[in-house]
Amino acid sequence: MAADGVPAHMSEAAEALLSAMGGEQRSLASRPFDDEAARRWIEYRPRARPGACLADLDRTARKAAHRLLATALSPPAYAQAMAIVALEEVLDREEEWARGRHSNDYWVAVFGEPGPDTEWGWRFEGHHISVSMTVADGVVSPAPIFLGANPHRVGYAGRTVLRPLAAEEDLARALLEAMSAADRRAAVVADHAPGDIRTATSASAGDPIEPRGVAASRLGPGARAALDRLVTLYLDRMRPELAGREYARIASGEQWFAWEGPTRPGGRHYYRVQGEDLLIEYDNTSDDGNHAHTVLRRPHGEFGADVLAAHRASTHHH
Repeated sequence: MAADGVPAHMSEAAEALLSAMGGEQRSLASRPFDDEAARRWIEYRPRARPGACLADLDRTARKAAHRLLATALSPPAYAQAMAIVALEEVLDREEEWARGRHSNDYWVAVFGEPGPDTEWGWRFEGHHISVSMTVADGVVSPAPIFLGANPHRVGYAGRTVLRPLAAEEDLARALLEAMSAADRRAAVVADHAPGDIRTATSASAGDPIEPRGVAASRLGPGARAALDRLVTLYLDRMRPELAGREYARIASGEQWFAWEGPTRPGGRHYYRVQGEDLLIEYDNTSDDGNHAHTVLRRPHGEFGADVLAAHRASTHHH
């Protein structure tokens, strides 16, 4: 699919979703685009949120919601998302069914009227998933994209049975291993990890996080290649047509990598990569180091800020 085919595909999928819904659920899912409080939203905790809940949709509409999600995510990221959904049932069992978690406790919302000449967007969200896409002038602005996992790892007899966010941890550890001792000391900016990702559920990624850690330009060839692999992993959550454009957009800017907490496996840890319009965060900071959060954000461009500014400037100019 060409890059300019992605927004059309998204529009078709969003229209199919709304058409598959009954009146009450459609009224919950269909939101005004200018409802900024509902649109500029990220919530990865198990709470109610704007939109229609998949648990209240019929089989056809639920499938349409998953198809809409798949218009944004690459096949590997879509597989991660579906594994995260399934983990709700695993976590519910671990908690002895006390909270009544459910794998259909995910919400979908469409903002504005999908179409080639409109400003519109959509979000798929629930516990440990939040994917927001904004479209204007046939250009998709793809952020934020949050994926988490609890449990982070399910094992048997020392072997891993399920670990949806394995690469997000392993590539960061490979980056640390590839660094010189001096660069690793610069990268590890705190002995203890924060309790959560720094940006949490804020509608804005805000200013750069300090201290920034080690600059990519300082790294040797092996470590720089490892950092590139880590950044590419997060960008490759998107369909290739979107990821390629995002990689080209950030490739020329400086990037910084920072780690907080012990570097040994099993301890509570956190890392981030940040650039001019890039923020990647990861944490695994529960008591047993088995509860992960990851997010890809764009401090200046998320929730469509970039494409909306360009669209409105063009409209004003004409």
